[in-house]
Amino acid sequence: MIKLLHKGFSMFLALLVLFSTVSFTIEKHFCGDVLVDISIFTEVDKCAMETYEIALEKITKKPCCKDVVDVIEGQNELKFSSFEDLDFEQQQIFASYIYTYFSLFEELPKLTIPHKDYSPPNLVTDIHVLDQVFII
Repeated sequence: MIKLLHKGFSMFLALLVLFSTVSFTIEKHFCGDVLVDISIFTEVDKCAMETYEIALEKITKKPCCKDVVDVIEGQNELKFSSFEDLDFEQQQIFASYIYTYFSLFEELPKLTIPHKDYSPPNLVTDIHVLDQVFII
């Protein structure tokens, strides 16, 4: 159970680092005020009015369709902190936490069972049948 929890938590942290450093764009295509298509990783599909827009733009000078591009920037650099970057009190707290954490997992003393190698005596007769005592 603990190994499964540990693997799940480490996978979560790895994905968190991955998604915080990746940049991506969200493209939206509007035809008038109506949202036609949304795309995250590929180009947006244009509507059928896009071909007629060129002729309409020559007449009205106002385009009908528009594309909106939202860019979500990820981190460019990750900050790597070292133990020396912490002040003295934080270093003491961190060191005492690590010491107490590893002290929790001390090995138990080996149990000695004194009668482990003892073999019971051989039965000469069956006492239950001899005394006619049966568990009902």
